[in-house]
Amino acid sequence: MFILGDTAYGSCCVDVLGAEQAGAQALVHFGPACLSPPARPLPVAFVLGQRSVHLELCAKAFEAQNPDPKAPVVLLSEPACAHALEALATLLRPRYLDLLVSSPALPLPVGSCSPEPEPLERFGRRFPLAPGRCLEEYGAFYVGGSEASTDLDLDPDLSRLLLGWAPGQPFFTCCPDTGQTQDEGVRAGRLRARRHYLVERARDARVVGLLAGTLGVARHREALSHLRNLAQAAGKRSYVLALGRPTPPKLANFPEMDVFVLLACPLGALAPQPSGGFFRPVLAPCELEAACNPAWPPSGLAPYLTHYADLLPGSPFHVPLPPPDSELWDTPDVSLITGELRPPPVWKPSNDPGCLALTLRPQLELAESSPAASFLSSRSWQGLQPRLGQTPVTGAVSGRRGIAIAYEDEGGS
Repeated sequence: MFILGDTAYGSCCVDVLGAEQAGAQALVHFGPACLSPPARPLPVAFVLGQRSVHLELCAKAFEAQNPDPKAPVVLLSEPACAHALEALATLLRPRYLDLLVSSPALPLPVGSCSPEPEPLERFGRRFPLAPGRCLEEYGAFYVGGSEASTDLDLDPDLSRLLLGWAPGQPFFTCCPDTGQTQDEGVRAGRLRARRHYLVERARDARVVGLLAGTLGVARHREALSHLRNLAQAAGKRSYVLALGRPTPPKLANFPEMDVFVLLACPLGALAPQPSGGFFRPVLAPCELEAACNPAWPPSGLAPYLTHYADLLPGSPFHVPLPPPDSELWDTPDVSLITGELRPPPVWKPSNDPGCLALTLRPQLELAESSPAASFLSSRSWQGLQPRLGQTPVTGAVSGRRGIAIAYEDEGGS
């Protein structure tokens, strides 16, 4: 038995890499989980925890926020409160006729048959919808969180629900300890406005840094190739960076990047970030898709997809890139940040040999057109200057002795 207490990326993902290094044949995951499918088949048991829930207070809060007994409402919760949803629904069903109970999308045991009809899986949860019904018809009542939560420390699981839920449906959160409820419509609007701003920043960007935020979630290589093709089709240069968990000091080493895109699990891509900590915005893959794919539906009509697998071929939400001769690439586009007209991108397929990006100078010199080199030439300080042959030759002299905190010639102080 091995205890894996540190992960290279998010702690919500199954640490299949650490399990492989230990030679483990099975894994037990404790704590919050994004429930993303692992990149390698491995038996996993999840222990999400059980937080105490005051059922009577939550039932009264539900009745106060949903006076119409015929309104369709789905019960949601944080993973640690999922054990109490069926008991809460038992108290509410004598009055409410259209009540749906969600459950965590835990992997089914090996050899078991999937239920019929197969429930809808979204947001890391299963929704047993009746035939002919869709999730966009339901309001939401979320059990979890605390009364002191703010936008800065908002749980990424709740952020995923607020961004992906239908904007026209009510969304309430309830504290499981006190029964205090809060209408999350205003906070969801702020989150969507922030994401719309990030899409505009991505459209203005010329150099995109793709951050590899996971190596243990399925289809991460395919998603990375998809994002590179997106950036290339939109006329942007992209660089793949493998830095582990992104922090402001790490990303500050790449000032030539205009934006960063974090390729991670749904919770890792929406993890809380310190206000003003990153000198460049960090986007989710869905925002780069909306910025670079002209066939993507406009804002307000397109769903917000928190998992990068929903953007790939085979998903019902996948939108392929238009062909090079499509008029969508020539549609005039004005930046909402700078007010300038964006030039149409030069569409290039991913296998185009013209990606060498060589430009001809007036002196008939060939030089590689690199965003990093262009950025370096525009800086006032470009590093140490060798000045070969321009400095006098002197003999070697004795330097200081000791360590930086106390050299020998500095005295006792």
